[in-house]
Amino acid sequence: MLIPALDLIDGQVVRLYQGDFKQQTTYDADPVAVACRYRDAGAEVLHLVDLDGARDVTKRQLPLLKAITEATGLPIQTGGGIRTREDLVDLFDAGVQRAVIGSKAVQDPETVYAWLNEFGPEAIVLALDIMIDAEGQRWLATHGWQEKSSVTLDALMTGYRQRGLKHVLCTDISKDGTLQGPNVALYRDLKQAYPEIIWQASGGVAALHDLTELAAVQCDSVILGKALLTGQFTLQEALQCWQNA
Repeated sequence: MLIPALDLIDGQVVRLYQGDFKQQTTYDADPVAVACRYRDAGAEVLHLVDLDGARDVTKRQLPLLKAITEATGLPIQTGGGIRTREDLVDLFDAGVQRAVIGSKAVQDPETVYAWLNEFGPEAIVLALDIMIDAEGQRWLATHGWQEKSSVTLDALMTGYRQRGLKHVLCTDISKDGTLQGPNVALYRDLKQAYPEIIWQASGGVAALHDLTELAAVQCDSVILGKALLTGQFTLQEALQCWQNA
């Protein structure tokens, strides 16, 4: 499945370069219209990132998230600063189907285990942002990529697999927003190591052949962000490529 992504700040569609709020590009002032265009082009799921909420939970864009879910009628997965059970409930009340949990999943897994148990594995997506060192170790980053944790992806996955985790969005930070191609070898290795997980590849997709390569290594889903906004290809072209891969 291909999943178009919209990053949202102050009610607008933006992109940050490698998570840096100082390197922001604004693409559209009407996220609802963009989301509806993606739906009309064939999108079956949308990925929304509330960057205001990520920085300050009191500024979460719940009315906008609700407007997008209602206007599109599509399943929506949303992330950005989810830290409490109340944050989850607010999102689900706004019509969001899956909550995307990043830093909290790394720093406080016991709490997220409880959320998995309460809300079910279909309602939770782990967002694992990784930094790969010279030895190939996959370290997890937190706080919008500003901090490197002391936890590896594989160490974290051990506990979550035992709790029935199903969805993981994994981003190689070095690739995100660069349009330099995804880390195909990473997703090949992850799918082989954890075949029961539905993996969402994120970061670096710039051309249709990137989708063909990801499909060839059995990656389940691909997040499409900057490539669509900058016109590298259309969503219709991407969907046709994915279906024929």
